[in-house]
Amino acid sequence: MSVAQHITPEDLTLYAMQFLSEEEAAPIVLHIEHCPECRSELAHIQGDLAMYACTVDMHSPPAQVRQRVMKQVARERKVVPISQQQQQPMLTAYGRATGLFADAEDDEPVKPKRSTVRTILDWTGWAVAAGFAFATVSLYREQDSSRSIIRGQNGVIQKVRQEADAAHQVVDALNDPKAVRITLTKDRAVAVPIGRAVYNPQNGSLIFLASNLDPLQQYKTYELWLIPPDQHATPIPAGTFKPDEHGNASLILLDLPKGVPAKAFGVTVEDDGGSQTPTPPIYMAGS
Repeated sequence: MSVAQHITPEDLTLYAMQFLSEEEAAPIVLHIEHCPECRSELAHIQGDLAMYACTVDMHSPPAQVRQRVMKQVARERKVVPISQQQQQPMLTAYGRATGLFADAEDDEPVKPKRSTVRTILDWTGWAVAAGFAFATVSLYREQDSSRSIIRGQNGVIQKVRQEADAAHQVVDALNDPKAVRITLTKDRAVAVPIGRAVYNPQNGSLIFLASNLDPLQQYKTYELWLIPPDQHATPIPAGTFKPDEHGNASLILLDLPKGVPAKAFGVTVEDDGGSQTPTPPIYMAGS
């Protein structure tokens, strides 16, 4: 199913069309959760399928379907009420019916008969109406499903594109030959905290990675400072961060002011929320 640790486009297409069983789809679901490339490919496939669904012409239901509906309607008994006008016989003085009315003792009331042709037309009308109702419901469901798929896939595609753009920015910042790479250390420490900064003043990008950081007290945070070459200039705050349980931390800034040179970088311990001026002592620094 996989080539070079990735799901093949054919299997991704079958998965997107829900043609795979639960056992066959399980490894694909697990893989795309951890593989941005396959997740992006799946989003493109699902978007193509959704757009193709919108181009399909709407048709009436197949003749076999309509025939089954008509047969089902024909099997049901249709009760047609027959209104009868009660006729009271005109009685003579001898108790006999006279005139246009039959003898009440000898004849039964005559019920009008329905025309066979009229009955067939009634049944045909019911069948045609049922067929059109079935076609209308089917087409409405298909259109509503297509619109839902398109809305969902547009959101997925937009998210994948945003993740891809952010990843490209990080890679470009790390590989830019004009970026300055600085290692920060703590003086007189056995287990030395280390910080590495990659800074490009032209586009204002800064990536800072640290390890072996000391745990912080409650309501405290580390803050990174950019120190300009001018000794009279005030250090510029570049962001706050906290280490994880292993003492590691990272800080990625892609929108710093452009054209600001850096003589060095430093880290201090500040209250939560950071500060506008560094609080001594300097935890670690590098240039």
